[in-house]
Amino acid sequence: MSETAQVSSLPLPPMQYINFYTDENVRRNRAPLPPRPIHDSYSMFGNSFNADDAIIRSLESQGFRRLYPMHFERRRELKKLNHSLLANFLDLLDLLVHCPDSPKRAEKVEDLSLLFIHIHHLLNEFRPHQARETLRVMMELQKRQRVETAARFKKHLDKVQDILQNALQSLPDQNELESNFKVPNELLDQMENNTCNIQKADPCFELDRIMCNVVDNMR
Repeated sequence: MSETAQVSSLPLPPMQYINFYTDENVRRNRAPLPPRPIHDSYSMFGNSFNADDAIIRSLESQGFRRLYPMHFERRRELKKLNHSLLANFLDLLDLLVHCPDSPKRAEKVEDLSLLFIHIHHLLNEFRPHQARETLRVMMELQKRQRVETAARFKKHLDKVQDILQNALQSLPDQNELESNFKVPNELLDQMENNTCNIQKADPCFELDRIMCNVVDNMR
């Protein structure tokens, strides 16, 4: 039984480039700096590009003939291109059935390719709008999450403040504390008399008595 090989959708970066970005090199600032932005032409996927080119290049700059006017409505043109695509595909099937060797077959294939290019180009022109809308929705979501978090924090803060206020209000007054913990004069007199009687009965202090016991035990 053969194992299914996992293939990455993107190529791996070169190992000689990865080895420069180890934890030790990053910590000691030895990792190479990122490449500088390209200000002139460059090649990617076998095609040459210019840094000053527009994000979405026009059909004429790519060498294709435009099938719709300069001022148009994208939705209507997409519907027209879709209908033309279906009609040309049916014509191609008819040619393949009745005249497979007809030279018009190559023309129909080119027409279908041109229609697909136009549809793809019109859809690509929606990419900036899609990016802006995606960013707007993302920022609105982050704003809503932060507002909800702040509202929950405010709710808990108000609850804690209410608990602290109730606790402060439930504390007794200072005068009440002094009145509750005031020792009666009779009890103070009794404690003073008991202390005097103990001192008369045993004039030694407690520490002196402990030291005397220690010395007696050492003999």
